Amino acid sequence: MNLVEGFWKPVGLTSFDVIRTLKVFLNHVKMGHTGTLDPFAEGVLIICFGKATSQVENLMNLKKTYVGTIQLGKTTDTLDPEGKILKTCPIPEITGDKIETVLSEFTGEICQIPPMFSALKKKGVPFYKLARKGRFITPLPRKVQIYKSQLIAFSRDILTIKVECGRGTYIRSLANDISKALGTVGYLTKLVRTQVGEYDESQSVKLKNIPQWLSTIE
Repeated sequence: MNLVEGFWKPVGLTSFDVIRTLKVFLNHVKMGHTGTLDPFAEGVLIICFGKATSQVENLMNLKKTYVGTIQLGKTTDTLDPEGKILKTCPIPEITGDKIETVLSEFTGEICQIPPMFSALKKKGVPFYKLARKGRFITPLPRKVQIYKSQLIAFSRDILTIKVECGRGTYIRSLANDISKALGTVGYLTKLVRTQVGEYDESQSVKLKNIPQWLSTIE
């Protein structure tokens, strides 16, 4: 079995949970995914099987598209809904034009600081594990590519944006930076990875449909 397939990761599971689910059916097959999705997020997760795992590194470079919802006026330690509220802040008067201007500032090659709660590692230990033990390490800034940022909807304290980006981009960090640029604080309450390369939801296998999917490839 040597193939690349898109799966739809549901909210509440880690990316590796998806692989664990597949291992129930294919425990003898080598697997690897091409980009972590946080447990609170859902969306396209590309998984390589067998010899196709050699393609993981290259597939990580595919363009990714996300739709994210940002709660303004509050922020959490994880920059997502799974964390503890750290700070609240007044929200200034915000217009659509102001949001569009800010989004344009976060387009192209930008520098961002990954979240303290992330899968990045220090001496082999993920930052999120260190943070849970009270050892908060601020990752070094790094350059990422934002191809397009688009405002989908907004109210006084909620923004929904669509982002097309390159490898290594943290949408949680982007939401944090956008909120600060709007004169307040904010965190992601919802995140959907709608596309990776040519893979979208219509081409992604739902976990409940794995048995049917297996019957088409065996």
